[in-house]
Amino acid sequence: MRREEDGFGFRDLPEDALYGLQSARAGENFDLAYKKTSLHLIYAMAKVKKAAALTYVHLGAVREGLYQAIAVACDQVLAGRADAMFVVDALQGGAGTSTHMNVNEVLANLALQELGKKPGQYEFVHPLDDVNRGQSTNDVYPTALRIAAIELLRTLSEACADLQQALQEKENSFAEIEKLGRTELMDAVPVTLGGEFGAYAQAMGRDRWRLYKIEERLRQVNLGGTAVGLADNAERRYRFGVIEELRTITGIGLSLAEYPMDITQNNDVFVEVSGLLKALAVNLMKIAGDLRLMNSGPHGALGEIRLAPVQVGSTIMPGKINPVIPEMVIQAAMKVMANDQAITMAAAHGEFELNAFLPLIADALLENLSILGRAVRLFREKCIVPLEANRERCAMFLRNSYAFATAYVPKLGHETVRRIIEEKGGDAAQIRLALEQALAAQA
Repeated sequence: MRREEDGFGFRDLPEDALYGLQSARAGENFDLAYKKTSLHLIYAMAKVKKAAALTYVHLGAVREGLYQAIAVACDQVLAGRADAMFVVDALQGGAGTSTHMNVNEVLANLALQELGKKPGQYEFVHPLDDVNRGQSTNDVYPTALRIAAIELLRTLSEACADLQQALQEKENSFAEIEKLGRTELMDAVPVTLGGEFGAYAQAMGRDRWRLYKIEERLRQVNLGGTAVGLADNAERRYRFGVIEELRTITGIGLSLAEYPMDITQNNDVFVEVSGLLKALAVNLMKIAGDLRLMNSGPHGALGEIRLAPVQVGSTIMPGKINPVIPEMVIQAAMKVMANDQAITMAAAHGEFELNAFLPLIADALLENLSILGRAVRLFREKCIVPLEANRERCAMFLRNSYAFATAYVPKLGHETVRRIIEEKGGDAAQIRLALEQALAAQA
């Protein structure tokens, strides 16, 4: 064991623990047993720290080899070699300070090992004086969140593009399949199955475009603004150099915000991103719900399409297969909508120069991006691509309906068509004959 001490006392830590005293305290204070801070955020923070370290290397700062060792430590974190050392719960007080300190301590101890020292020998590499030089939780954490969000947004956008393409392929495959259209779940007018899938593809195309455009909102960062955006304790050369390094490391066109104080205290951009994710969730829920209904049956309901069977559906009813993939997508969408509300409330509760509830925003936003990215992929692979049309069932419903009657309204009038439908008791064949006779008589 090794002993670390601060103003609140001391703690004994495992000798090989890469986290330190501040991380251990945070682990105790925020022991919700909920989940640990997202590794997406941790890795993004490591990229910020690497950019800072390399900037100091280029500026010729302090001891030889110090910041090179910190940069190597960042690479080790990015390679996943310290995942188990990030021990702080995702939901925490302090605007993310505990997660930030966890990263600072892990990087300091990895750098110490790189320099041939032991964890905890902070006189050689200090988590605050060295790893956190010229930085604050208040500029590092939101910058890292923007990076993590952009990276996940790109993955999600690609998944949406693939889903849109799969829907368009079904649109083309089903273009000639006529079926009964429904409004408010009631018989309406004839449509094609391909047309329905084309409408789904259009909705997904809008979502894809929204996600593509929203990245621009996230590229402005406040890194270098430190505590409240006024660049306290950050050198001018560092502030501009670190952004250049971070662009290179991330491959993202980041820029220093014109007004860092705004970025530090206001989180409306994350609400905006979350709102667009909610819009995607709405479209996914609608499409999944439609497919679930069209697949219903197979004999006692619609059965107009056949979803691929992926697992046994019942512990008591033999042969029953459930639409589990659409149901999973619907639940994922519900979760996204719930998280959007949490993001909205957390963003509204920032006071003055900082929002203390940024950890909730980060957790909910990154969770939504991750859930949607996987849900869209699974929806495409396990539901849309293998989906088949039941041509006979589509034809039967259309044949037995009087959906065709609407086409007679322009010539016969709404009241005349309605009266004929009622007189023939909804019998499709008799209605068609009567309408044709009415047309002939009118001529």
